Amino acid sequence: MSIASTLRRRTAEPMVARQPNEIDLMRVSRSLEGRERYRYVTPTVLPVSDGYLVRSPCCSRNVDPDGGEIDVALLTWDERRGEWSLSRRDHAAECWVEDGRFARLGELLTRLAVDPARQFWQ
Repeated sequence: MSIASTLRRRTAEPMVARQPNEIDLMRVSRSLEGRERYRYVTPTVLPVSDGYLVRSPCCSRNVDPDGGEIDVALLTWDERRGEWSLSRRDHAAECWVEDGRFARLGELLTRLAVDPARQFWQ
């Protein structure tokens, strides 16, 4: 087999998406147990294209007066850049706002769990 045919075969194979996956889904879920805000509610982590969506009951009633489940954070993996993006929901504008980029998922999860300015856990 020639080198050219080997390269063609490698590039013809579809790339497998790194995110979402079961291990990181469990990692995100477990990290949220140690967060500093609204520890008495149980957030939900859902797999989405290239990452994870964090939703939680709105117990402060600041966003949803009925206390329904709201979007809290969006974690996405950028394969091309090799980094994570953390976004928070701007509920008034009904859009996602990028909070930061991280080389490692652990760094992103620390930022989300601490949330000193209450930008995520409202």
